[in-house]
Formats: sequence, C-alpha cells, structure tokens
Amino acid sequence: MSDKIVEITEAELAQNLKTFWLKALSAVEMQNHTYAISLVNAVLKDEPGFLAGRQLARKCAIQVVATSGKKKKIGSMTARLSGGVSSMKLASAAKKDPISALIQIEKELEKDPYETQVNDVLFDTAMRLNLLDTAAFALETVRKGAPENTKLMHKLAEHYLLRDMPDVATDVYNDILKQDPGDIHAVKGSKDSSARASMKKQRWEDAQSIDDLKKDTAEMAEIEASDRAAMTKDQQIEKLGKLIEQYQADQNNLIVVKDIAQLYEEMENWKDAHAFYDWAFQISNGDAALKLKAGQIGDRVANEAVKEIEAQLEGDPNNDELRAQVVSARQLRAKESVEEAEKRVEQNPTDPQLRFELGSALYNAGQYSDAIPHLQQATRNPHIRTRVLLTLARAFDGKSMYDLALKQLSDALADLQAMDTTKKEVLYEKGLIHEKMGVKDEALECFKQIYEVDYGYRDVATRVESSYS
Repeated sequence: MSDKIVEITEAELAQNLKTFWLKALSAVEMQNHTYAISLVNAVLKDEPGFLAGRQLARKCAIQVVATSGKKKKIGSMTARLSGGVSSMKLASAAKKDPISALIQIEKELEKDPYETQVNDVLFDTAMRLNLLDTAAFALETVRKGAPENTKLMHKLAEHYLLRDMPDVATDVYNDILKQDPGDIHAVKGSKDSSARASMKKQRWEDAQSIDDLKKDTAEMAEIEASDRAAMTKDQQIEKLGKLIEQYQADQNNLIVVKDIAQLYEEMENWKDAHAFYDWAFQISNGDAALKLKAGQIGDRVANEAVKEIEAQLEGDPNNDELRAQVVSARQLRAKESVEEAEKRVEQNPTDPQLRFELGSALYNAGQYSDAIPHLQQATRNPHIRTRVLLTLARAFDGKSMYDLALKQLSDALADLQAMDTTKKEVLYEKGLIHEKMGVKDEALECFKQIYEVDYGYRDVATRVESSYS
C-alpha cells in the first residue's frame, strides 16, 4: 500500500492484488458471495481506495443477508446489539486511525450493509482520507437501502453541492421529497441545485475559451437570477445579518460558517464567499469537499479580477497600457489556473471532475497536448462526459487533428437526444471542423440541424441561407 491513500481503478491494482480481484469476480459468478467478500477485503486491506472493490463487497453482503433467512431488518441496529461494534466506537477509532478503521467498518457492513450509522461513519472516515467517491458511495448505500433517513440524504446532497455536482444533488433532494413532501429544506435545495446545474451547464457551453466567458451575458444573468429566485436581495441581506450575529457568538460553528459562505456565493460576493469557505475548511477537521469548494470560489475571485481589467479596456479601447495589462492578466490567470488545478489533482488523482478542470485549464492555456490525457481520464464520469468530450475535441482541433476531434464530437452526439443548448454547441463545433477539412456538405448538414430548431443561434442562419444563393 502506498503512503498516500488515493482512490484507484482496477487497472491501477498491483498484479498480486489483481489476482485476488479476479478470483472475487469469479466467486460472484458462482454465487459464492461470502468467499468473494473475503477476497475483496484482502484487496481493500492493501488498497483502501479501490472503490470498485468496496462496491462489490457491498453487493455481495446484500445478497448474503437477503438469502440468510435471518429475521433482522436490514439497516437496523440489530447487528450492533448482537455483538457488533457500536458506531460510536467505530467513529472514535476512525478519528485515531482512519485507515485501520476502514477494515473494521467493512466487517460491520458485511453483517448489515444498509446500517445507517456505520455507513455514516464510513462517510466521515473516507472524507478524512480525501476519498470523495468512497464517501459518496457510503451515503448512496443508505439512499438505496434506507431512504427514509432524510438526515443522511441531506448530508449526501450537500456533499455533491460542495463537489460542484448540482445535478446529482438535485436527484438526492427529489428522493428526499418522495419520503417527506413537506421538507421545506429539500424543496429549496431541489430548486436551488437545479438552477445551479442549469447555470453551470450554460456557463460551460458558452465558454469556449477565456475570452468567451464574457459572451451571452444576458442569458446567463437570467439563469443566475433563477438560482437566486428563492430569496429577494432584501431577504438575503436580512438572513445574512442573522447569520453574522450567530457567527459573532461562535466563530467555530461550522454549520453557520458554511451557511454564510453559501449565501455570499448566492449574492455573488466572491471574495467573502471564498473567505468563509476557506474558514469552514479550516475548522472542519480537514473536509476535502470544503477545501475543493474554497479553491473553486478562489478561482472565481481571480477570474473576476481579470474581468474588471477587461471591462476597463472595453471602455477605453485605444488605451495601449490597459491592453497590455489585459494580456498580462490573462496569461497570469491561465498559469495560475493550471497550477491550482494541478494541486487538486495531486491531492485526489482519481477524481474525474478534477481531471476535467485541469484539462480545461491546460486547454485554455493553449497547452493542448498536456490537456488531452487528463481529459481522456475524465470521460469515465458520466455526469460530465459530454462536456469533457467537447473540450477534448477542441484540444484535438487545436493540434489540427481533425479526424480525432470529429470522433469525440460524434461520441458526444451519441449521448445526446434532445436538441438542447449542449447538442447545438456540439453540432456547431462539428460543423466548423468539417469546414476546416473542406467537407462543406457535412458542415452544412450540422448547421442545418441547428437552423431547423433555433434560427437565432450564433451565425447559423447566415451560413445556411448563404448556401442557397
């Protein structure tokens, strides 16, 4: 086992551990689930970050419990009362030695895979080790087996929000509402996270490069306004005042600090949002998701600083000194973005979202060859796959490798059904590349597909109509 615990895939297993893993898969095929669990546990002892192994062990345990004929209720405290280790003891052990505690946690979950308190301990332990996907898996298990535990469902949704995965958080909030339609926090959470997902999707689609972040601001403003629709400006200020009073009474109250940070983020006060997210991380006992969120908001602060200089240049376009400052600021920001993204990947090298952020930063810095391997690794996350493929296509395009660029775009289109803004963006990009290759008929076909549903999209009307003259 390496000194630093990271989440790994099957391909990254050492050969001796891969032998155990393959035997475990064979055991599952032969319905020998108990033996499969023992083999997987041997792998997890040396590689605690092997999430696929932990997932397989849980599936096997569910099968064993379901067919054992025991009268205990899955997800109950029965195992704890019949000789098992209490969740309090596990939590205490995890604080002292989280790696060793993972072994004991697996033993307890083998008896009762849906046990809520033990899965909660697994979440907290994984977070201490910066195993973010493992942490999510722990609460996803509860979501599947004990969905009535809405407290842990809220914890899971917040975890996804802190990892900038609002679309997944929305699904969790909607599941909460199935259990408790009157949960006002879930109602607001579902609405806010859904709006955030739309905002994030639109911002990415409109941002082909750093320069393009300034485009289509009217539509972006409308989406961002919907994200804040739950509260008026006055209501936000009133709520902030109450939270600040609580914060002044206890500056180490993590819940209050996170609420303040989130409210500042909703108010687009990026500097204060960053300050409070950073403080939340410092008092959170090393919450990796909070560290990630603080870093992302810090990026936003830096990007806004560049935009301020760009706005000054727009107001004084003949100012050569300002123009030089803008060029310098963009170059510096591109370099900083790469460095910051590299640090996050070093801390969690198997997180596809972080790989995507690094690949995008490298692409925006013009380092296409360096961006490609990171983007390729990021394609395994289905929630961001389309965006990754589009950026990967642009990286190949930047290297004039048009056939490979088209392959990525074709793969992205295969995943898209409705003609939404994402599909239009992919089709438009595909049309541009066909043009560069001199294949005008195929380029025109891409533009026509957009033209048929959205006459005003970019310059497709001009492109299509000019082909008839």
